[in-house]
Amino acid sequence: MNIEKLDPASDAAGRLIALSDVYMAALYPAESNHLESLTALAQDNVTFFGCHIDGQLAACGAVKILFDVDAQLNYGEIKRVFVTDEFRGKGLSKLIMRALEDHLLTHDIRIARLETGIRQPEAISLYFRLGYAERAAFGDYEEDPLSIFMEKNLLA
Repeated sequence: MNIEKLDPASDAAGRLIALSDVYMAALYPAESNHLESLTALAQDNVTFFGCHIDGQLAACGAVKILFDVDAQLNYGEIKRVFVTDEFRGKGLSKLIMRALEDHLLTHDIRIARLETGIRQPEAISLYFRLGYAERAAFGDYEEDPLSIFMEKNLLA
């Protein structure tokens, strides 16, 4: 197993993102899907990680470094955490989350935030176990009954 920074424009990443899109579209209406496009994932403030098992891209996740004007602080927004069906239940999401959080800490970012959907109990449970707590909508998000917004102080 190998977790490393990955070009989101690579063929393997594109296939995984497409699978993620299909999965999310089956769970939520378009207005409640806050998916980052491949173009958005390739921006300078975004780092995309992939987890390879036996040469196959099995999982991914990204983090965007943003600035909260109201709180006057930089934070990282976790995006696109996804594991293919055949590799679910092996702890890959936790490993991807650790890589994303470690990346933020190396850039002196102490706050991680995310949005997830209410129809993903496994993801919600993981985030709570990792120390995330619910919070209000942040950034450009609006409150959505299908969304849960979460935050973690990475130094706590």
